[in-house]
Amino acid sequence: MTAGVTGRVRDAVASAGADRDHGRGWWVVTGQECRDLWVSGRGPGLVFAFSLVLSVMTYLAGTSQVLNFLEQREAVNLTLQVAVAVGVLVTLVVSADAISGERERGTLESLLLAPISRRAIIVGKMAAALSLWLAAFVVSVPYLWVLARGVSIVGRALLLGLLVGTLLAVALAALGLLISAVSSSNKVSLAASLFLLFALFAPTQLPGGAPKGWFGEVLVRLNPVDAALHYLTAVLVNGHAWTRDLSYLVSPLVTAVLAGGVLIAVGTRIVRLQTGVSGR
Repeated sequence: MTAGVTGRVRDAVASAGADRDHGRGWWVVTGQECRDLWVSGRGPGLVFAFSLVLSVMTYLAGTSQVLNFLEQREAVNLTLQVAVAVGVLVTLVVSADAISGERERGTLESLLLAPISRRAIIVGKMAAALSLWLAAFVVSVPYLWVLARGVSIVGRALLLGLLVGTLLAVALAALGLLISAVSSSNKVSLAASLFLLFALFAPTQLPGGAPKGWFGEVLVRLNPVDAALHYLTAVLVNGHAWTRDLSYLVSPLVTAVLAGGVLIAVGTRIVRLQTGVSGR
């Protein structure tokens, strides 16, 4: 965000009459952050890259389906998993830049001087980052429709993707904001966030999947990404009822609640001009 954009956030908050007591400033921050994300070209560029990845994935899944390498439900599930994975990836990248990037560009001071609480700044930045996930999901709709038509799971796949993807996006956006707030530089924040994402997604790409037995089951359930993708497979491919495997969503839900709770609880101390937690 440029200094001029940050100044407009401050002016917008002031003109709207928002203050620390009424809690309306987060909406102003969200609006300005979304305009900065989408008008600057970062958002459209990331969504375009997402559409290219999804196009290649859909083509490969469709080709494998024609060659009988994949059953149609498996092709839909594979494409949906890629859509969720890449969608939350771009959400994490944006949130990882949200605070450390402002600090490094020298624009955080102007934002902190605006008549708005630091919790409102956090909420606004998270909402803006989540707008990227929602845009990615909208882009994935026609791809899933093409693959899922004929097996009557279009509605189920879209609703599953929206619910599970949003839960994961909230969890990873909150983690990205936490990392961004305590990182010494923007490079450190982005590197740490991408390393975290790699650590979460790596088990899903292991040959043969996770280790078998009770130990493998525990690993799957503790990993919010692996657990969420397992839930998608159980419902779409295995035909399980939605409620049968809800326990797999405990891990992403707990991650979202804990990370979001920490942000709200210590947000006033970690959103500051210098890294670290202040006692003031």
